[in-house]
Amino acid sequence: MDISAIRDLIADDLKLVDHTILHRLETDVVLINQIGHYIINSGGKRLRPMLVLLSARALGYQGSAHIELATVIEFIHTATLLHDDVVDGSSQRRNRDTANEVWGNAASVLVGDFLYSRAFEMMVGVQKMRVMEVMAHATNRIAEGEVLQLLNCNDPDTTQERYYEVIDRKTATLFKAGAQLGAILCNTAPEEEIALSDYGLHLGIAFQLIDDALDYGSSNQNIGKNIGDDLAEGKPTLPLIRAIECSSGRQRQLLCDAISQGAADRIKEISAIVAQTDAIEYTAQLAKKEAQLACDALELLPSSPYRNALIALANFSVSRRY
Repeated sequence: MDISAIRDLIADDLKLVDHTILHRLETDVVLINQIGHYIINSGGKRLRPMLVLLSARALGYQGSAHIELATVIEFIHTATLLHDDVVDGSSQRRNRDTANEVWGNAASVLVGDFLYSRAFEMMVGVQKMRVMEVMAHATNRIAEGEVLQLLNCNDPDTTQERYYEVIDRKTATLFKAGAQLGAILCNTAPEEEIALSDYGLHLGIAFQLIDDALDYGSSNQNIGKNIGDDLAEGKPTLPLIRAIECSSGRQRQLLCDAISQGAADRIKEISAIVAQTDAIEYTAQLAKKEAQLACDALELLPSSPYRNALIALANFSVSRRY
């Protein structure tokens, strides 16, 4: 089952999510409409909303609240992107100019705030305190991850453990919450909620590991952002951390300098050094282990096409080229 087949399986739900996104974006403040539609319609994979839909369906959910919560997850994810691009000074995402590049930093931050607040407004409508608990905790952890990443920036001594702490909070937390929400809607047994929570966590880590590997082994067109953006911002991602561990002398110093000072203009040279080590393969193998842990967590769930789709989504996360 490839990504197209996964989408086909929940095509009706995805259409309802798209409709709900447009409906919930509506406001009489024109700029919010403009920026909201611009970023929402910019070609995202919708993986996080898909997690909500698939996890709910995998447990037999027959209601409609999963559509609202899938939209909530997408709004929170979009808000983090708007804020991230301002913090990072990014100019391109998904092969388009970022919102802050088009409308400026202030507008992007404020529209991100709108999306956060609209998401929580929608959560209240679902009327499940457990949903509020999970999402309040998730958004706090995401914010913590952003701050931890900021602390790691320009620090060549960043360890793999510190890197993992960032991606656990900054990326995997929302995957975890998305998968968990499907179980909560079904009032399922605690062990099934934990299984889906674990699935989402490991899937999110695998997804970010591959993202960071692609930054050194792909192209702008493939991944939809400027290659070397992380390097320019002094972010010590795992391929670079591993390459430093495997290098010595002038090459090691160059990698350390790239983190401490930023070196987007030397991306080809840095990428060549990274390629001489096992850093890309090392990162990819760790991603595959995380994807396998995600699949293992699903063994408690009843057999169904939706469980198969969740497994396929884990496989897609580590085989993709964008």
